[in-house]
Amino acid sequence: MRGDIIIVEEHHRNAAELIIQRLMKQISTKEGRFTMTVAGESGSGKSETALALAQTLEARGVSAAVLQQDDYFVHPPKTNDLTRRKDISWVGPQEVRLDLLDDHLKLALDGEGCIVKPLVLYAEDCIHEETLSIEGAKVVIAEGTYTTLLENVDVHVFIARNRLETMAHRRLRAREAPDPFIEDVLQIEHEIISENRERAHIIITRNYDVQFSP
Repeated sequence: MRGDIIIVEEHHRNAAELIIQRLMKQISTKEGRFTMTVAGESGSGKSETALALAQTLEARGVSAAVLQQDDYFVHPPKTNDLTRRKDISWVGPQEVRLDLLDDHLKLALDGEGCIVKPLVLYAEDCIHEETLSIEGAKVVIAEGTYTTLLENVDVHVFIARNRLETMAHRRLRAREAPDPFIEDVLQIEHEIISENRERAHIIITRNYDVQFSP
């Protein structure tokens, strides 16, 4: 999403290094592309971790591309907020065109050289379209709250940090002002997202330690 603030810190880099060390053989030996997701609650560090993973791969000579779930919302941010306030039951995976994002991961797996995708312009509160070149990319990473639900994925990463633990990070990114309604939204998201943890292959803990499934 254009206009977003992404600050990669040392703990993101350290987690990415451990994950890529573990996955490099799997990535390098797979014929064709490798796909990953990074999921978790708002402010948990999904965008930063996805970027850190891409940078860690690039440092090893492996090209990577990142898809942001924020570009796949049905409505642009301000309109989506108004829709939620009219009917809070709108909060959830139905807000996102997950089927389209999954289709785009399938295109990546099928070897396509580019993806025509939505692009959210945060300040303008609108959704445009862009052509993203993934030519030469060995790894495609999709990050976002509900990306653990996607199917065309080799490895799911889940960040296990809840809304209280991510409050400072959300404020740092200046995505929303303090608002009781937003806390209600985050509680609903927490209940939905926490159920997806069991689908993950790799867990990043609240302290940014990395745990791998057996």
